[in-house]
Amino acid sequence: MIYADNGATTRMSDGALKAMLPYFQNNFANPSSLHTAGQKAKEALTNAREDIASLLGAQPNEIYFTSGGSEADNQAIISAARLGEKNGKKHIISTAFEHHAVLHTLKKLEKEGFEITLLDVHKNGIVLPEDVEKEIRNDTCLVTIMFANNEIGTIQPISEIGRICKEHKVLFHTDAVQAAGHININVKEMNIDMLSISAHKFHGPKGAGALYARNGIFLSNIIEGGAQERGKRSGTENLAAVCGMAYALKEAVNNLSENNTYVSSLRDKLISELSKIPHSTVNGDTQNRLPGNVNMCFEGVEGESLLLLLDAKGICASSGSACTSGSLEPSHVLLAIGLPAEVAHGSLRLTICEENTQDEIDYIIKEVPKTVEYLRNMSPVWEALEKGEINHVI
Repeated sequence: MIYADNGATTRMSDGALKAMLPYFQNNFANPSSLHTAGQKAKEALTNAREDIASLLGAQPNEIYFTSGGSEADNQAIISAARLGEKNGKKHIISTAFEHHAVLHTLKKLEKEGFEITLLDVHKNGIVLPEDVEKEIRNDTCLVTIMFANNEIGTIQPISEIGRICKEHKVLFHTDAVQAAGHININVKEMNIDMLSISAHKFHGPKGAGALYARNGIFLSNIIEGGAQERGKRSGTENLAAVCGMAYALKEAVNNLSENNTYVSSLRDKLISELSKIPHSTVNGDTQNRLPGNVNMCFEGVEGESLLLLLDAKGICASSGSACTSGSLEPSHVLLAIGLPAEVAHGSLRLTICEENTQDEIDYIIKEVPKTVEYLRNMSPVWEALEKGEINHVI
C-alpha cells in the first residue's frame, strides 16, 4: 500500500507512540488529583504545554488543550464573537475556502445576527492582504483565515494579515491545522492572536489538539464542567495524547528543513509528471503551497471513480477534505478558486510526507495517467469533448 493521504491523517511516529505509553498504565493518574501520582501526571502535562508553547513562540499559559482542530476553531471564533458582541461589534471576516469547522461556526453566528464577509481567494488560492484590509470596518471583531488550505495546500500571507489586524485592533485567528509541523510558525512575530492545531496532522495521535490564545483574550467555554485548562476547557485531560502531540510537534519542527527539502522534491516531481496528462490542471499556486500537497483536476474524469481505481492499485489518495468525503457536491474550495463544477468533480489530492519513497512516487506517476485514460475511454462526456460537441474547459 502507498499512503498518499497525509492531509487527512498521518501515521503516528514511533517516538510519539513511545512518549504516550507510560501514561496508559504507569503514570496514569488524573492531573487534577492532589496526591503524588496526580502531581506526577500534572508535571507531565505542564512539560507538554511548555514544549508546545516554545515551538509556537507562545507562553505556556497561552496554550489550551482540546480534542483537535475543530474544537479549537470553534472556541476561538465563538470567543472572539462574544467579545465583539459585548462591544457592539458583530462583523467577522473570513474566506470562502476555509475548513467547515470554521465555515459552519460562522454560519451559526450569522443566524445570531453576526454579519459574515467571505473573501475571494482568487485563482491561485491566495488571499490578498489588501482585500482583508478593505473589508475591515469599525464593527469588525474578528478576522479568521487559515494558515494553509487543507485541500489545495496554498499558504496564506499570515504575517502580513496579522500586521494589518493588529494595526486596526481586530482579533486575528488562523486555523493552522495543516501548517503546524510543516511550516515555521511564531505567533508573536506573525501577530497571531489565536491559532488552532491538531496532532494527527503531524504524526501525533488523533483526538488531541491545542488552541493558542494570546494573554488578555477572554475565552468563552464551549464545554462546561470542571476547572481543567484554567477553567476554559472542562474534561479530564487526555494526558497520553497530549504528551504524544508535544513529542510529535517537537520532532516535526526539529526536522522541518530536512523533511521539507525532501518532500518538496517529491511533490514537484509529481506535479511535473502528472501535468503532462492532457487537459489537466494544478489547483492552487505552485510555489506558495505545502511541501507535500499535490491537487489536480482531470477533465472528463469523475473523482470518486479515480480514487476507487487507484485504491485497487494500492494507492491511498483523496479528492479533497476527508471531513466531507461523503458529500456528492464538488469541493467548495475548488469552486471558490473559480473552477466549474464539472471540472471540480474530477479532482485528485495526493498528500505525501517524509515517509514516502522515490519508488512510491514513480509508481503513482505510472498509474495515475493510465487510470485517467481508462476512465476517459469509458466516459460519454469525454467522447463529446474530444468530438468538439462540448468545449474543453482545461
